[in-house]
Amino acid sequence: MNKTIVGVDLAKNVIQVCIYRNKKVQSNTEMTPDEFLSWLVTSKAVLIVFEACGMSNYWKQRATEKGHDARLISAKLVSAIRQNQKTDKNDALAIVQASLLPEVRFISGKSVKQQQLQSIKRLRELAIKHRDALKKQIVALLLELNIRVPNGSARLINKIDDILEDAENELSIEFRKALQVAQQQLNTAIKSVLIYDDCSEKSIQAHPECKKLLKLEGVGPINAINLYIALGCADLGTFNKGKDASACIGVTPAQHSSGGKVKIGTIGKIKNSTLRSQLISGAMSVVKQVVKREARTKKEVWLKSLIQRRGNKCAAVALANKTVRTAFAMLTQGTEYKAELLAA
Repeated sequence: MNKTIVGVDLAKNVIQVCIYRNKKVQSNTEMTPDEFLSWLVTSKAVLIVFEACGMSNYWKQRATEKGHDARLISAKLVSAIRQNQKTDKNDALAIVQASLLPEVRFISGKSVKQQQLQSIKRLRELAIKHRDALKKQIVALLLELNIRVPNGSARLINKIDDILEDAENELSIEFRKALQVAQQQLNTAIKSVLIYDDCSEKSIQAHPECKKLLKLEGVGPINAINLYIALGCADLGTFNKGKDASACIGVTPAQHSSGGKVKIGTIGKIKNSTLRSQLISGAMSVVKQVVKREARTKKEVWLKSLIQRRGNKCAAVALANKTVRTAFAMLTQGTEYKAELLAA
């Protein structure tokens, strides 16, 4: 480990930098982003620890470019270590103290490509929420007027056209204008989701490591991006094994052990709930197909046996767990996935 550790607390306009050397805090000063960038250029290579936040990936990338050993640390851990009141100085010092803990686990950073994929994914999720909220509100408001409309997006937009053209439904001019605006907003949201889907698919084609994840059962474009963002980091040292990655995502049972007794609980709900939900949804689609036909691969034989013993939902979670572990092996070892077919 470097003799000098620098704890950095990032804010929008100021950056707090705590320099720790020879078991003593040498300085704990505030800098502007430009001043901190200049400091990265002029300073000798040191261990720089950033608290994980919105800008931490960018600064980690800049620090690494300048030859420093840059790492990210959990904000939750820093909060638990921090003494006294929450100030920038105390936060920067707590970052240093947290990094000195034995066997502390740092958070893997994301590359620029991963950040862009993540941005596309989040914009798509926002557009879906906006689309669904608009649909529900339009349907509910029209129902209050005893006008029943379908829930499907295309059929709903067509039905609104019929309502606007109907001169005998006693709707005011002002309401018709408001409904037309809502229809336009819904149409824009629907088109936005389609555009984001196209961006996602084209982005996958530009990322070979992301593209090969599509061969996994239950993994489509969205889950391929999810797995690549979660596991395909430049510094995969965050996870030593595939089971560690599965536990982080939340597709393994929670463990509560004490006094030498090991108790395995249920699947927890405190991890990455969105990623886990999407992986299990993809796995469930595979389960529903497998139960309708004969097994074609060794994994499908295992899956059908598990379905018979534990049911569809448990089998889907187990398949999602296996998917994460396989994806981790593919990304860390550079291998390709090929399902083992049953002998004819």
